[in-house]
Amino acid sequence: MAFRSEEAQTEDYLFKIVLIGDSAVGKSNLLARFARDEFYPNSKSTIGVEFQTQKLDINRKEVKAQIWDTAGQERFRAVTSAYYRGAVGALLVYDISRRQTFDNISRWLNELQTHSDMNVVTILVGNKSDLKDAREVTTAEGKSLAEAQGLFFIETSALDSSNVAVAFQTVVKEIYNILSRKVIQSQELQKKDSGRLANGKTVVLQADENQEANGQAKKGWCCSS
Repeated sequence: MAFRSEEAQTEDYLFKIVLIGDSAVGKSNLLARFARDEFYPNSKSTIGVEFQTQKLDINRKEVKAQIWDTAGQERFRAVTSAYYRGAVGALLVYDISRRQTFDNISRWLNELQTHSDMNVVTILVGNKSDLKDAREVTTAEGKSLAEAQGLFFIETSALDSSNVAVAFQTVVKEIYNILSRKVIQSQELQKKDSGRLANGKTVVLQADENQEANGQAKKGWCCSS
């Protein structure tokens, strides 16, 4: 979901981003830390879906990220699946101290791809990096999976704030960059084929192969505390 306002603010974008992953991996606390700089050590599992909107400035333009926190429990999957639709970004979260949450990443990724309307900018997030002594998933394993799936990768800690803002900002900036390239491409097509556009013909934008290759090369980078 990407909207552009043509009214008072000529550059105003809204991107829908979803937080997904197993229950208790820290999705709600990641959102709380990013949106309000808060952390709830005794937070309960999210029931259903909730979202918050956060404003970011990118290239002197206001971008609003509408971040949806989806429940991880299996019994809520039928409810939350509808909320994948329209998403243009996703944080796929696992707990570095619980290997099962990492092993389930492929299922979550498949669900995201099944229910999303388009290619979604996705970052794999290894949360709870502060639990160094309890680590069950190495940084190398996370990075390797991200590279294999063409995802961004980062390790975070909602407890001490490590890399939390960077994780969200990476997704939002990449979505904005993709949209900006499409706008430029559209403008170039209008110049080359203004007559066709004037007659109301539809022009389908397709990603440039070189741009895709350049974008892919940025995937799989890693940050850890």
